[in-house]
This record gives sequence, C-alpha cells and structure tokens, in this order.
Amino acid sequence: MTTPENKVLMPDMTETPICPFCNAPIDRPTNLTTRMPDEMPVGLCSCGAVYAFDETGHNLGAAMSEALVVSCNMDWDLAWDLVPEEDYEEAIVEHYDGITHRICPRGLFDDRRIRGALYFIKLHEDIEEATLPDVKKRLEKAKKSVPAKRPYASRKKILSKREVETLVSEYNTGPILDAAGKDRSLIRNIQRLLYSGDVLLRKRAADILGQVCAVVAEDNPSMISRLLQGLLYSITDTAAFPWGAFEAIGEIIAKKPDVFGPYLPKLYPFLSDETRRVQAMEAIARVAMSKPELLRRHTFYFMPLFDDPDPEMRAYTAWLMGSLHATEMKKDLEKLLDDDHEVRIYKDGNMELKTVGVIASEAIEAL
Repeated sequence: MTTPENKVLMPDMTETPICPFCNAPIDRPTNLTTRMPDEMPVGLCSCGAVYAFDETGHNLGAAMSEALVVSCNMDWDLAWDLVPEEDYEEAIVEHYDGITHRICPRGLFDDRRIRGALYFIKLHEDIEEATLPDVKKRLEKAKKSVPAKRPYASRKKILSKREVETLVSEYNTGPILDAAGKDRSLIRNIQRLLYSGDVLLRKRAADILGQVCAVVAEDNPSMISRLLQGLLYSITDTAAFPWGAFEAIGEIIAKKPDVFGPYLPKLYPFLSDETRRVQAMEAIARVAMSKPELLRRHTFYFMPLFDDPDPEMRAYTAWLMGSLHATEMKKDLEKLLDDDHEVRIYKDGNMELKTVGVIASEAIEAL
C-alpha cells in the first residue's frame, strides 16, 4: 500500500509504516484497556482511520472485525450494520513487524520471517463524526495504561488428566484455579469432560472451565477467544458437537462478560433449532445472571417462550426474566406460578429439582 515517494529506506530495507488513506506515518498499535476478545493491538491515524495488527497474517477476518468495532467505538450493533464501500473503506498493509514497528517489504528482517499485517478501516465522514471523538479518547487511554501484573506468573502446578477429572467431579476448584495459566494442558483436560454422559460432571466441567478461562483471559484473552470460536463452530455440526459445548460457551461468557459478551448473539439463532434450543436458552440465562445489561433491551424477544411446550424452555425463560429484573414481564411470570412441571437446574456445583412454578416465583421475587 506504500508508494515510492513515501518510502524511507534503511540499509536493512525497511520502511516507515504509513496510513494507506492519507500517507501519514502511524504510531505503533497498542492494546486496549477494555481487552478485546482477540486482543489484537490497534491504532488510530491522524486522518481517523483505525488499524488492527494481526501478527500472523492469517487472521485478517478477526483483524477486520476488531478495527471495524473499534472504529464504531465498541458498538457491535452499529459495526455489523455498516456496509463496505457504502459506509467505510478498508485496506491492508502487509509485512509489518510489530517488534521494530517497521514495514519489511521482503518479508524478512534480522533472520526473522515477517508475516504481520495491519488492517485499516476508514469510516465515511457522516459516521466518523459521531464515533471519532470517543475513539480518540479510548486510544489515548490505552497508550497511558500500564499492563496489569500477571496474577498467576509464579504458579507452577501441573495437574494430570486424572487429577483434573477427580477435582472436577468433586467440584474442588481451588487446585485447578491455582494451576490456571501455567498448566497448558489444563483447559484441554477440562474440555474433554464436556463429552461426559454424566450430566452433573459435564455441567461442573463447563462451570469450572468458565472460571479457568476468566483467569487465563486476564493475561491471554486471545487464547480464550479461539476456544470460544472453536466451541461455537462445534455446535453447528449436528453430528459431532459435544453435549457440554453450550454450557461451556455460556459459562465462559458469563465469567468474563466485559470481554466475551460480544459472542452472546451467536447463540440466538439456536433458539429456533429444536435440537439445541434448550441448551442455548440455558447458556443465555446464565450470562444474564452475570451481565443483565447484555440482554435487557432484548427482553421482548423472549416473551413468546413463556408459552413454549417444553417446560425447560419455560423455566429458563422465567429464570432469565428474573435476572433481567424485567418488571414488564410480571404478568407473564404469574401465569407460570401453577406450572408443576419439574426441571433440573444446575447451580454452584449441584443439580436442583424445581417446578417451573417455583422458578417463576423466584423470578417475581427478584423483580
């Protein structure tokens, strides 16, 4: 994207990174204090273009999404409503070296292969006028921030596969959380328990996986983002998805909603899938307990589910409304008070048997 007159050549044949829209030199990308799910460093050009740094050059889709969302001041709804070329322009600058903050046209520098890329998004003027002031503030804050100390840097405990299974089955979270971040096999060993035919073990595994991911995400959110993406992909496979995938997705988002909340809408389409709707609704309800703001404005979307023929759907809908403090749904909740169908609800490591009516009564109390 550079032109000959803009090149600043050095003996090692590198160039100064410049904006493809205005040709001005750009600053080194930085991590946002809000810690985006993929945590790609981002930057802002003086012309208003936002750029995200993909150090591998293979995740340009994620880089594009990150640059677009940051351009929209973290408003995901606005970002996905925009149309390329009609609402914004995009460009890619390849062979960017994040270590030296240089462009390496040959793709090599100091015996290192340079695969990084900068993905630029430039909103059209009418949209940019509304978002740019706050985007500038956000990026300035990020530059001044000091990286948080890693909470688990000194932990060295490695747990065997059998130890992990025993601890999860006993809902003994202490040793597992102590190992979080240092034991690279920990998440994988918990994740395999999502396939268990034992419902309680499966739900405990999802619960604990969410807790572990919250710890790891403090230092490595991109790792957890990739895990979430893998779980979301798995539930689209009707033949092979693990039974505990929905529970795990819900728990991961619920334990770190400020970071992973944007993944929640990906569960909505499953509410119309007869084979997955209950699991999706349970995951959504769990997130609502942790961060009701993510769902509060969508309350009426769930209203038809009060009359669903499946008692679990009615139960989770009532539970959801209680978490959302949806006072406008009180009359609908009252209609469920005499519903004596029993459902099993997972809470704090145990399964509780309750009627739909009892859950509706608890929801009304929460209002």
